[in-house]
Amino acid sequence: MVASGLKSELNIAVRALVEHVLRAGDLAFEFLGFSRPADAIRAHQRIQNSRPDTYRAEVPISHQIETDQFVLLVSGRIDGIYTGRDGVVIEEIKTTTRSLDAFEQEENPLHWGQLKSYAYLYAIQQDLDQIDAQLTYYQMDSGEIREFRRSFTLTVLEDFFNDLVSRYLQWAATIVDWRRRRDESIQTLEFPFAAYRPGQRRMAVEIYRTIHSGNQLLVQAATGIGKTMAAIFPALKAVAEGLNPKIFYLTARTTGRIAAEKALEELWDRGLRLKAVTLTAKDKACFNPGRTCSPEECEFARGHFDRVGEARQDIFQQDALTREVIAKVAGEFRVCPFEFALELSLWADCIICDYNYAFDPRVFLRRFFQDENGDYTFLIDEAHNLVDRSREMFSAVIHKQSFLDVRRAVRKELPQVFQSLGKINGWLVKARKRCAETGSPRATKQPPDDLYPSLRHFLKITERWLARNVNAPFREALLELYFEVTGFMRVAEQYDNSYATCFEQIEKDLTLKLFCIDPSGQLRNALKRCRAAVLFSATMAPLDYFKKVLGCDESARQLILPSPFPRENFGLYISDRVSTFYRHREKTKTEVAQEIRSLVRQKQGNYLFFFPSYEYMRMVYAAYKGGDAATETILQTPAMTESERDRFLQRFSQETPRTLVGFAVMGGIFGEGIDLKGERLSGAAIVGVGLPGISLERELIREYFGADDGAGFEFAYLYPGINRVLQAAGRVIRSENDVGVVLLIDPRYATPRYKSLLPEEWHPVHVQNEHQFARHLQSFWRRA
Repeated sequence: MVASGLKSELNIAVRALVEHVLRAGDLAFEFLGFSRPADAIRAHQRIQNSRPDTYRAEVPISHQIETDQFVLLVSGRIDGIYTGRDGVVIEEIKTTTRSLDAFEQEENPLHWGQLKSYAYLYAIQQDLDQIDAQLTYYQMDSGEIREFRRSFTLTVLEDFFNDLVSRYLQWAATIVDWRRRRDESIQTLEFPFAAYRPGQRRMAVEIYRTIHSGNQLLVQAATGIGKTMAAIFPALKAVAEGLNPKIFYLTARTTGRIAAEKALEELWDRGLRLKAVTLTAKDKACFNPGRTCSPEECEFARGHFDRVGEARQDIFQQDALTREVIAKVAGEFRVCPFEFALELSLWADCIICDYNYAFDPRVFLRRFFQDENGDYTFLIDEAHNLVDRSREMFSAVIHKQSFLDVRRAVRKELPQVFQSLGKINGWLVKARKRCAETGSPRATKQPPDDLYPSLRHFLKITERWLARNVNAPFREALLELYFEVTGFMRVAEQYDNSYATCFEQIEKDLTLKLFCIDPSGQLRNALKRCRAAVLFSATMAPLDYFKKVLGCDESARQLILPSPFPRENFGLYISDRVSTFYRHREKTKTEVAQEIRSLVRQKQGNYLFFFPSYEYMRMVYAAYKGGDAATETILQTPAMTESERDRFLQRFSQETPRTLVGFAVMGGIFGEGIDLKGERLSGAAIVGVGLPGISLERELIREYFGADDGAGFEFAYLYPGINRVLQAAGRVIRSENDVGVVLLIDPRYATPRYKSLLPEEWHPVHVQNEHQFARHLQSFWRRA
């Protein structure tokens, strides 16, 4: 919405207008295959190119409607216009996988509504009293074309369009009134706390400037500055000034989502009016998990569009459109909660969601980013996570066993699919044999081009069967494999020098992965979807590394903000006399256990010990347990459930009858994103420098960036490792009243290479022996 003189201006596309008013009935999905979008474009072009010379394709059109309150601009693009002696014909082209007889028997009101709207807009633009309109259907499998042509008088079209607009204007008036109240509340909104924390105001000012100039900003802001509020508050001010119509708060973890919701609650309590919707993954939002999204199987899909308007009107009375609120209203009105949330995102001012809704090529929000970029603001929380997450999003994997299992299941009923899967399995068997010969995972820079035709053939014949929506015991397994191959082929289209093909044999199975070594190119394109982007985290060291690998512009600015908390509250110690190198671990595990035992003996409390791997953690845990029965110990385990994670954290209560020690892994669920304030955590020990384990993928990263700018080890191991260390250390001091200690155990912390990556405000004390360490700790805790 923009200002037009004294009136506000609303923009809406013809298709969106028609769908908003006329869409009714069930939530049903026409099955679209992997290549359908590209095939649909080619079908449009084929039809357009077959028309006579007087035919014009892709004609933009718009029309302005002024009311007492605002100006509504309706715009769109007409597929084609015939002009000749017989008059004018407006053409709308639709592709479908359905039988064209279905459109003979029952017309589609959305298709005709769109076509009649275009016909009306063109008629009034050209001052025509009558106009022909043609709806052309193209059947994607058979290539059959069927045309439906009608003649309309201007009066008939005008009545139709005016009714369409008048029904929409009721909702449009709600939106305009809402945005007026929203902007007024933001303009008078004051910062929610009595004073800014040190560094917080500077961060907020820099973010506002970034949004105002349409630039990018990377911020490393130490724990405790109040990053979430420092990001959201200036972004809201920019909304009221018309600088950005929508804020996307992007996060990698549940904790980030909760922090954003909590910050908005603080502002709502102080008079803010803002619609913020939280998007939840479909499998978590679904009321009927395991059932297909069809009116036959789901009561919430059946009649969804008949009820979603009332549901939208009801929920619009609230500002906090959280997962719980959406689920409650969706349940009351019997609509699909996931689709309802997506609908609400169109009208929300702030969208809180996972990274993948903005970046993942498989699931990004096409309603915002498909056709054109917007003046949006991306606030990217905990942006250090985006490096590995983006590699995952831009990579794809298939498993030989999946093809074999589905092949056995479809053998009798789908012989063509069975045969197709046999060819794919045969290719993978040969690849597995080559892996067995080398005895280890292998990689090549060449894509598996000779496999692609078989995968495309599988997709083509499978989607024909899936489009028929036949119930079969193997349908879900086949559908899952279909989507897996679809994702694989989408990534294959992006394959370039930034990729490698990886093969790994696991017993009889073979994993084939298209691995994205360098995500910067695709992230650079994804960041073009917004006008301004702010990437912030407590750990982005060094910023130049993140700027490069996250695909930021050369003009992107950088900001480093130190800890706002009293220096004397944080005791940092380095023990550089015990090696944690892999080859020394068995020999030094007892020494490491003694070092961390010395840390906890000086003060009763709660402590966390972080290790680079589960194996090393268990090794030291056994040595520690054997020498100290006085402390309670708990151990992180792989693949902990959410309830197990919660029980682990609940042990760190303020009531501690005796010392509690938790053993955890760096980079895991307890290495970041947890908030143990006050007496809940007295200290932490970090064993090693956090380097990721040596693997095929890490070595590919090392080789790639080593050849690129000589920083292979740094990009593959050093920088990811040190950020794990910084995250783990950041668990100790969470507020201005927290007091705690951190012990870093590794000789490398004493070297310039590693010391240069530690925060400037850190002033570590090197300890030479157990007695010296004890004296330092006793002195620290007395002062505290």
